[in-house]
Amino acid sequence: MTETQPSQETSTPQSRTPPESAAPGPSTGRLVGVDLARALAVFGMYTVHIGPPLSAVDGVGGWVRTLTEGRSSVLFATLAGFSLMLLAGRRKPKTGLAGRQAKARIAIRAVILVALGTAMSMVYGDVVILAFYGVYFLLALPLVRLRARTLAIIAAALAVVTPQLAFVLKSLLTEPIQQSINAYDPLDRLSDVGVLDLLLTGFYPTITWMPFVIAGMALGRLDLAAGAVQRRLAALGPALVVLGYGTSLLLTGKDALKSTAESGSSSFDSGSFEPARTASELLPAGPHSGTTFDIIGSLGVAITVIVCATVAMDRLPRLRRLAKPVITVGTMSLTAYVGHFVAQSALSVPAGTDAQQSWVPLLMFILGATVFAATWSRFFRRGPLEYLLNAATKPVKHIR
Repeated sequence: MTETQPSQETSTPQSRTPPESAAPGPSTGRLVGVDLARALAVFGMYTVHIGPPLSAVDGVGGWVRTLTEGRSSVLFATLAGFSLMLLAGRRKPKTGLAGRQAKARIAIRAVILVALGTAMSMVYGDVVILAFYGVYFLLALPLVRLRARTLAIIAAALAVVTPQLAFVLKSLLTEPIQQSINAYDPLDRLSDVGVLDLLLTGFYPTITWMPFVIAGMALGRLDLAAGAVQRRLAALGPALVVLGYGTSLLLTGKDALKSTAESGSSSFDSGSFEPARTASELLPAGPHSGTTFDIIGSLGVAITVIVCATVAMDRLPRLRRLAKPVITVGTMSLTAYVGHFVAQSALSVPAGTDAQQSWVPLLMFILGATVFAATWSRFFRRGPLEYLLNAATKPVKHIR
């Protein structure tokens, strides 16, 4: 999905690099690792939405299901930040006319994502992340010219501060106040996702998800093909995993990593989050808990996946050839993400409930997405929805 940046801005063996993503630095061919990471994020979302629930699996299946819960969408958000830098100038920020056009391109994409996400939420519920992505992109616009170190510092500061701020705000957000705000919210009347959901109370609230996007922007400023950068990230990712999840385990015990959907603090089906009741709810690191420990640990997982995919594609050419069909899914992640909702509804595939006990539907969706993406990429430069999204930004060339 672009639950990835919904655009095909990274180069693949089948595609040329679009002019807007051209920037000094390493060959764009080495960015296929990012496309692979996007594909893994897509498949992770499939696992969460279509695969058996955690209560119905154990062993290796349970481990896979646990790993993808919440963390696949975090990986998407992190890669979304990376993709923003492909538009804004990866190693060197675009300035002047090119910079203004890049910001306009990002803003147009953001508005389209909000509109598309709202329309999809009317049909598929509020687990659709696209409208949230649109808000992330708009808020990230003032940051697209910052250096990697500055972006990393901002992401770290937000990871520490925003969960506590969200706790306070949700504690003050009584039901009458929420109803009063929603009464004047056109988005809330249209779908299950209103402005409050997008910013604070939804399944992917902007207030606690911006650290992922900004961290991805910092990664976008780095030369991921450089061995020194790869080594640092290979150390940083696991370190964040241990810091986030390990500290939470020490503070709260064995239930620290329990999914919020499991524990009842929120409903995956509804996507609504109850206001936090006690400060102890700031200590667990379970998926979608929105705590500092969850942000740190999930970001560590995302960085680890990205650097592993990049190193593997850079240093294992045989694996890169074998993974080529999967990589193409990452180049059209918006199509793959939206498509799985449409196909799931059309085929009446059970999702997110205890009714789904088999892994077969999930495997068929993964196979179907891979075959479609590999076939389409042989004839077209972008995926279907990526093409439409890119076409919608063409008017920015008239900006002066």
